[in-house]
Amino acid sequence: MDFNLSEDHSLLKDMVARFVREKYTFETRDKIIKSDVGYSPEIWAEMAELGLVAAVLPESAGGLGGTGLDIMVVMEELGRGIVVEPYIATAVLGAGLLAEEAASGRGPGLLDDVVAGSKIIALAHMEAGARYNDQRVNAALEKAGDGFKLTGAKSVILNGAEADTLIVSAKGPEGLALVLVDKGADGMTVRGFKTHDGGRAAEISFDGVAVSADDVLLSGADAEAALGRALARGTFAVCAESIGVMEAARDATLEYLRTRTQFGVPIGKFQALQHRLVDVCLEIEQARSIVLLAATNLQHDAAERDKAVSAAKSLIGRVGRLVAEEAVQMHGGIGVTWEFSVAHMAKRLIMIDHHFGDTDHHLERFQKLSAA
Repeated sequence: MDFNLSEDHSLLKDMVARFVREKYTFETRDKIIKSDVGYSPEIWAEMAELGLVAAVLPESAGGLGGTGLDIMVVMEELGRGIVVEPYIATAVLGAGLLAEEAASGRGPGLLDDVVAGSKIIALAHMEAGARYNDQRVNAALEKAGDGFKLTGAKSVILNGAEADTLIVSAKGPEGLALVLVDKGADGMTVRGFKTHDGGRAAEISFDGVAVSADDVLLSGADAEAALGRALARGTFAVCAESIGVMEAARDATLEYLRTRTQFGVPIGKFQALQHRLVDVCLEIEQARSIVLLAATNLQHDAAERDKAVSAAKSLIGRVGRLVAEEAVQMHGGIGVTWEFSVAHMAKRLIMIDHHFGDTDHHLERFQKLSAA
């Protein structure tokens, strides 16, 4: 099998890498995560103008690709810069659902604004107490006149407070429904907060929020299938991002071992540290291989797709934790300081393990899917 990127993917990779290198320095990122909104509207607009939102959407919806490799190429480079822009929430999850062939109502028109960078969108699906059970939905969508009323609460919504529009999952008259709710809707309460790795999330409750028929994006079997695809893309996206973060941490550690001296020689000359770094490199390559496998299965049927994604997520969690620990330990005390990039990389790697299900959850899921 040829693991080399095509010319188009190589060009996309180089473009994103150059953008992150020139526009998303560590100092720039530090200012962004300390800001009130937690992302840069200017940088987000530039990302959209470069086509990074369209890059992960299918051509049938006006995108430029939307394959697993497209997502992997973009997310890996964003991971190298530990970018905190709302890319997963808006481009991978939100825009992906708007681009579903069965999507109706306001979905197609809203998608144009999202691709253009003028709208931020987020998926509100997980609920308190659900742990990693993405099948649990207690929010209710009840018929009310010509429309509906939405009641319930959603937890840890990525970029939920910053989103102009939410896609909310709820139990409706026809089964699962995905509905659009705009920011500031009557009956909606939002509590935004910073996450441990510098990102943003929110807890949002809905108390009889009015939902029109046009606000129902998908329902029934279409909603269930679309949500499954979206969560698989989101899980895969953080796996690909983790590869970029791990490689950035590895490179920073290698540079430190080459420049930090002790007893008159670079500490990279010490064999014990060399062996530890070799182990890190081998683990990262193993992780890259399984993410590539998941990329090739992302457009397959649900069973094969979910099995490959869970295999990748389980391994990524374990390797990510190893890389985070080794990078910090080989840097010594400086590795845990807020002013040093490795500390932020380590935090992001640990948080990625908990996004969309941790190592243990996905190992168990993989076993169940393999036995089916």
